[in-house]
Amino acid sequence: MDGLVVVTGANGHIGNNLCRQLLEQGYNVRGTVRSLDKAPDLDMEFVEADVLKQEDWPRVLEGATGLFHLATIYATSGDGQLILDTANQGTQNVLSAAAECGIKRIVYTSSVAAIGSTPKGIVKDEANWNDNFSMPYTRAKTESEKMAWKLAEELGLDLRVINPSGVLGGSFSRPTPSTDIIGDAMKGKYPVVPKIPLAFVHVDDVATAHRLAYEKEEASGRYVLAPYQDGNIHDLLKRAKKLYPKMKFPRLGIPLWLLPVVVLQDWFMGLFTGKRLLTRSAAKSFSKGDSKYSSKKVEDELGMTWKSYDDCIHDTVEAYK
Repeated sequence: MDGLVVVTGANGHIGNNLCRQLLEQGYNVRGTVRSLDKAPDLDMEFVEADVLKQEDWPRVLEGATGLFHLATIYATSGDGQLILDTANQGTQNVLSAAAECGIKRIVYTSSVAAIGSTPKGIVKDEANWNDNFSMPYTRAKTESEKMAWKLAEELGLDLRVINPSGVLGGSFSRPTPSTDIIGDAMKGKYPVVPKIPLAFVHVDDVATAHRLAYEKEEASGRYVLAPYQDGNIHDLLKRAKKLYPKMKFPRLGIPLWLLPVVVLQDWFMGLFTGKRLLTRSAAKSFSKGDSKYSSKKVEDELGMTWKSYDDCIHDTVEAYK
């Protein structure tokens, strides 16, 4: 492909796999990382840049014709303000610099967290927006995507947005909260697992959707990627147990009405570990929503087909071995 494209967050799970696919397709790729010693082992150019440092981006984007903006913090705990700033201020800095550098086409990585899990019982699609901010991450993804659309209109940018569900699969430089559902269960951390609703997609398909959204002239708007939807974490691990019967995947699931017990246990464990995984407000939000999503738009407009549910599990398990 002609020209140079920049991928921010090139060492993330999606970023790493996207860079690999772009290279295989003949793209000239420049990837950004916060530290060069964290760059993935790929034969391409890497530069250090921080989305919170506005001055970094004119240099990084110089000479580029396209941009894939992925850099953010994917975490369910930690410094909430940093998660929000990285998403919101980072989007402002990177997209403003892209406009100054004459980059017209941008593919932006959002999440189904910006689509939301309510109303319950209704299939959600690109028209839905999350209004539940029980975790800083869901608020960050929603606010930053809305900011991206506002900036695109103001600055005349051709913006296409990808909204993936829980991303599974291998080739990650560090685990994510999504892959750790499987990674932690493999280690026997969950004797039982709450039936928290969540949809899933393979990272290879997420990378492909990014590339196709960039390549197709007619692509526009948001694209939900949730081929394995209307299920929950227990369903995923129950299937993993069937595929890997000798591993420590839990057999039993906890219904959502018992989540307060899980929250209490998580609070107690947090006294020793210093880390909370499930807050009361997050648990309450899970019981109000579900994981019903439609991926029809991305299938119809970009021609997406999907790796199997078993591939999602198998490739994640193999990455942890």
